[in-house]
Amino acid sequence: MADYRMTEPALAALAPYGPDLRNGLTSHAPMVVDALAALDRSDAVMPWLDRYRAGMLPRPDVRVSIAADAWQALLGHEERFADWSRFFADEIGRDGWRPTLARWVPRLAPGVCASATHGVIRAAHGVRSLCDADTAARRHELADGLGYWAAWYQTLPTATGPSARLRAAEAIARVPVVPPAERRFSGTIVSSLVGLSEFPPFAEAIGLLDVSGDPSVVLSEVTETFARVFLTNARDVLGAIVFVHAVTSASALRTLLPFLPERAVGPALAYTWQTAAALYATFGGATPATDPTAPSEANATLVDRAIANGDEHAIKFTEACLREHAIAPSPAYPAAARHAIAILPAA
Repeated sequence: MADYRMTEPALAALAPYGPDLRNGLTSHAPMVVDALAALDRSDAVMPWLDRYRAGMLPRPDVRVSIAADAWQALLGHEERFADWSRFFADEIGRDGWRPTLARWVPRLAPGVCASATHGVIRAAHGVRSLCDADTAARRHELADGLGYWAAWYQTLPTATGPSARLRAAEAIARVPVVPPAERRFSGTIVSSLVGLSEFPPFAEAIGLLDVSGDPSVVLSEVTETFARVFLTNARDVLGAIVFVHAVTSASALRTLLPFLPERAVGPALAYTWQTAAALYATFGGATPATDPTAPSEANATLVDRAIANGDEHAIKFTEACLREHAIAPSPAYPAAARHAIAILPAA
């Protein structure tokens, strides 16, 4: 059960703000608003938002319109976020949001890793909200999500070749891990992903996963595998934030898949796996948990604890884990949610 009653007031309150925080990180505000709605906790939306938006920056101004035949050259230009948002707002206004997704998600999918996966995640939250009700504010939020994905577009080293056709639990053992002394972390997750360009073995990781099966099953295997990765690799706040995104980005793709042309599904799955594998290669290395114990708390208690914690990742991760658990139950999901709530500092 979900409750979207506070979505319009929340989006109205967020309208003056852009995608960045004063601390230099990414704003999670619209994503948390949707996660709380999906958790049936509309009562928590405005109290959480009133605290969080103090750290948000004003929305940047539109500079120059993006021409329909010039979009490729402007991918990855962060300073053009407002222009990209306007571009997608025009696309959605002209063609509708579903055709816009069908056209643009396949184009953006090679950049699932963009801004440490926040582009694909924000777009998916916008889509889920629109599936509840098609409103102007929610279409605008989807335009912002797609615009953010395009403005922060980034790709990973990719080698073309035959797939190993492994399931996720098998493929994770074959991911080349960057030796700690060779990692290129300079303060952001993105910096580590950029550093993979100096680690040639990673380029073949995209071919490890078999993406030919039922897409829902493939995604469940990916999210469960990375929930298990979370349990053994998230040892501090940074690790928790990193590996949260391996799960939430794959869960985000689940929301987008119904709107993609069939030919785009396999590549989207492959790029999503590649991104999660890249996080493992640059920050992880510990074998995924094989025998996680589900917490004794009820799901509602985990939700209460995540909201009480207040950290945006704790809330979004708990929602994603419980959603994935409902689709394909595994003790790894609630165990990972509990672990995240324990590690992430209270806001």
